[in-house]
Amino acid sequence: MYAVVKTGGKQYRVSSGQKVLVEQLLADVGAEVVLDQVLAVGEGESVRLGKPLLAGATVTAKVVAHGRGDKVHIFKMRRRKHYRKQQGHRQNYTELEITGING
Repeated sequence: MYAVVKTGGKQYRVSSGQKVLVEQLLADVGAEVVLDQVLAVGEGESVRLGKPLLAGATVTAKVVAHGRGDKVHIFKMRRRKHYRKQQGHRQNYTELEITGING
């Protein structure tokens, strides 16, 4: 069984027991999180789609860890204009382990 979940402005296809990195959530490590924005639930050949959300469907997950992603380097330059700008960014993330899909 799998589900398509929306969190942090992105969509993830998850199944039970899977670990997934999502945008940072305000939850402690070891806490149980309920993701209620479920777009679709499928099992085998049968798929239930929401319009846009599936009513009554939830996905439960356990917070495994918090962390920061790899550094992304931003470099802007205009040739012959003596303009250079350098910047870096590391995005925070939360690692979730999917424990159950209720759909």
